[in-house]
Amino acid sequence: MAWALKLPLADEVIESGLVQDFDSSLSGIGQELGAGAYSMSDVLALPIFKQEESSLPPDNENKILPFQYVLCAATSPAVKLHDETLTYLNQGQSYEIRMLDNRKLGELPEINGKLVKSIFRVVFHDRRLQYTEHQQLEGWRWNRPGDRILDIDIPMSVGIIDPRANPTQLNTVEFLWDPAKRTSVFIQVHCISTEFTMRKHGGEKGVPFRVQIDTFRENENGEYTEHLHSASCQIKVFKPKGADRKQKTDREKMEKRTPHEKEKYQPSYETTILTECSPWPEITYVNNSPSPGFNSSHSSFSIGEGNGSPNHQPEPPPPIADNLLPTSTPQEAQQWLHRNRFSTFSRLFTNFSGADLLKLTRDDVIQICGPADGIRLFNALKGRMVRPRLTIYVCQETLELREQQQQQQEQKHENGDSNGAFFVYHAIYLEELTAVELTEKIAQLFSISPCQISQIYKQGPTGIHVLISDEMIQNFQEEACFILDTMKAETNDSYHIILK
Repeated sequence: MAWALKLPLADEVIESGLVQDFDSSLSGIGQELGAGAYSMSDVLALPIFKQEESSLPPDNENKILPFQYVLCAATSPAVKLHDETLTYLNQGQSYEIRMLDNRKLGELPEINGKLVKSIFRVVFHDRRLQYTEHQQLEGWRWNRPGDRILDIDIPMSVGIIDPRANPTQLNTVEFLWDPAKRTSVFIQVHCISTEFTMRKHGGEKGVPFRVQIDTFRENENGEYTEHLHSASCQIKVFKPKGADRKQKTDREKMEKRTPHEKEKYQPSYETTILTECSPWPEITYVNNSPSPGFNSSHSSFSIGEGNGSPNHQPEPPPPIADNLLPTSTPQEAQQWLHRNRFSTFSRLFTNFSGADLLKLTRDDVIQICGPADGIRLFNALKGRMVRPRLTIYVCQETLELREQQQQQQEQKHENGDSNGAFFVYHAIYLEELTAVELTEKIAQLFSISPCQISQIYKQGPTGIHVLISDEMIQNFQEEACFILDTMKAETNDSYHIILK
């Protein structure tokens, strides 16, 4: 059209990818936004709006990005032209993100035939919440023990290799993938936007999140630290089916607007294109995590964690009684956590001294670490030993003991009181409640071999000898007292034991 040729700003506003037959209203939009305010995707012909001017280099407008990520969820129709797209997601629902290789022929040949690593994050969009992100996420952990903010639906995903989710990074997942092959990852976001808003009278407004993807290639040391590309999009998360209702409400509102008002808003697209952004600033933390590269095993879940495993600095072997002391410094507390296989929670307790950890209640620890690890950590903090199932006390009968017992009984009949004779008893702790276990414990007490004990009897009514069985031991009273009498067996070097 002739008007397009007469406008001096037309070439600056409209990029080469735009068709020349847009209606005249587009010229007003171009003059309002200024040069470089938006760009077009040559692949899907969808408008991509910048998150921030400072995020991208000024000469990046015509650059073809090496990768492109497409979130298969519709954008909201109630977003103005100069704003970033907004996508509504349902809590816990699986959404596909397609990982597309967008390189030109000959571009980045160093990754041909090799894998790359992508790190997914769900972070806050608002600056105010970004400054307090750690506190916000810790508060969410307390309210939702054992849950994660971001997960990968592995059975539905295609082309991802070695997916990982660090237990201390609830909002982060990562995996390897081959750009030359079809790759689709299905993500699930378990937090909702209203969980991070202040409760207000008459309702509350949910905060927006960002889904950010950072992709890296392998360096000379085999670690994925060479940054290739980063992109993100803005989302809001609702309770199940809430996103569908919100999308429908926005669409109905837009239908009621006049055609002139509709021109100020973006159309709703079936998919969401993630726009290029700056790399996440805390990438170094991921690279310095207990499993720095994909060449190592999942050390977070290994039994020998923190005790000289290949992925850790060797620690001195723990002493027999490794109790945390109130005087322990934060550094000593960190070492204690590693020695007792709590390395996955060491970051949570970075600044906790021994006194701070010992002040935590059982409910506190369970909320922080989840039920299983929480109970284990609480028992370790309190130095709790495993209680035996049954405790009995035994005293070896001797001639002197027999005489003292007779004198005690005679004086008890005469004076009604005991002479306070002192007898030494030994405690036997039973776990399995079997006759074999009792035999071994008594043999250990006498410093003899269990083979030298032929039978164990319990003296019953009228002085009869009842053979000890597993069922009889299971019916012993807790902390029962017995006098042990030994009787020479017919076999050489063996004895019968009688419990009186």
